[in-house]
This record gives sequence, C-alpha cells and structure tokens, in this order.
Amino acid sequence: MVPLYILVVGLFLLVYSHVLSANFQLPFRVAYRPDITLFATSSLTMAQQTHDVLSMDDKRLRLAEEGLQHAPAPVPARAGLANPAPLGLLCFGMTTVMLMFIDARWSEDPAIIAVMCYACFYGGFGQMVAGVFELIKGNTFAGTAFFSYGAFWMAFFTNNVLQQHFFGCYKLHRGSTLIYCLWALFTFCFFVPTLRKNGCLMTVFGSLTITFFLLAGAQWSKSVGTAAGYVGLFCGASAIYTAFAEIWHENLGIMAPGLRPVRFI
Repeated sequence: MVPLYILVVGLFLLVYSHVLSANFQLPFRVAYRPDITLFATSSLTMAQQTHDVLSMDDKRLRLAEEGLQHAPAPVPARAGLANPAPLGLLCFGMTTVMLMFIDARWSEDPAIIAVMCYACFYGGFGQMVAGVFELIKGNTFAGTAFFSYGAFWMAFFTNNVLQQHFFGCYKLHRGSTLIYCLWALFTFCFFVPTLRKNGCLMTVFGSLTITFFLLAGAQWSKSVGTAAGYVGLFCGASAIYTAFAEIWHENLGIMAPGLRPVRFI
C-alpha cells in the first residue's frame, strides 16, 4: 500500500500547482487583454475622427463651389474720374441759349455783353475742361468735340472784344459766312458718328449743323438770322436736356427718351 503521507504530499502539490496556475494566468489575462482592447478602441476612434474631418472638408468644398456658381455678378468698381459729359453739354447748351435769345430777337442787342462773359468762362473755359477730362478717359469723340466748341466760344468772345475796341462796327460778311460754313461742315462730321450713339446727341449735332448754316446766311438777311436764333434755341435746349438725361440715368437709373443707343449706319 502507498503510504498515507505520500498521498497527502501528492494532494498538496496538486492543490498548490492549481493555485499557482490561477495566480499567474489571471493577472496576465486581465492586465494584457484590456491593453489590446484600448488600443483597438483608440484606433477606431481616430479613424472615425479622420473620416469626419474629411467629410466636413468635402462638404465645405461642395458648398463653396455651389456658392461660386450661384453668387451674384460682382458690381463693377466706379471709375476714378466722374462723367464730364453733362458738364460739357451744359456749358455748351446754356451759352448757346443765351446767345440765341439775341438772334431770335427775344432780348436787346446790348445783352451781348453779358453773353460774352458767359461765353468766355462757362461756354469756353468750362467746356474745354470737360473736353480735357474726356480725353483723359480715352473718349476721343466727346473730348475733341467739347474742347473744340469750348475754343470756339473763347474765340467768339475774343473776336467780339477786338471788333468792338479796334474795328468799330465793321462787318465781315464774306469772312463770317465762310467761317460759319466751315463750322457747319465741322459739326456735320461730328453728327455722323452720333448715328451709332443715341437720339439726343443726333439732335444736338444735327440742329447745330443747321444753326451754323443759318448763321452763315444771316450775314446777308436778318430774317435768316432770326430763323438761326430759333433753331439755335432748340439746339441749346436739346443739349441741356441731354445733360440732365445723363445725370438722371447715372444717379436715378431713369432712361429718358432719346438716350437709348441707336445704330443707323
């Protein structure tokens, strides 16, 4: 028979080995597995966050593209120089009407003194300034026209002053006729481009051409001079109307009759 103490020792070793295996395996399983789980959880969390960030970036990019597609057209910046055309038209129109008051027999002849003052400063100097600014803006038509007619008024003033002080009341019928005919042809050359601009400018330059031809005939007939006065009144009034039509269109958005572009040639 196996001694009793051997059975006791064997039972003790069996129990002891079981206890040791439980003590060593339990901490290993409990302490090591949570680390793997934590690492996996962290990796999944980071991947999810990265996916969310990329999704948000894609969404922002799509919104930006849609915003660019549906964005309103940019408002053009205002030019550095204002529109000098109304100034030039007013200088021309107001001075022309003042002079035509005399030619149409609405005013006394001595009123020419006041008209000459306006012809020098408003019709002459003011219109030449408008012409210079139009040339700076690159508008050859308006710049040349304003500067030329401004110089005309300055010459008209100087001619009357010199005639009154140095030549008395001597009339140069042939010379004046030729000068007015030359200006009529000059104005007609400006009338041609207005056939592609608007009705207002067509009216101004067309009536001014007729006025110069009538002023040429007025050197020989007073009745023709009176007719020149009435046509000149219409010409000056049309220039004033055109000036305010442009001001109203620029500031109020009102498209006055005659301001729409035309194309006859």
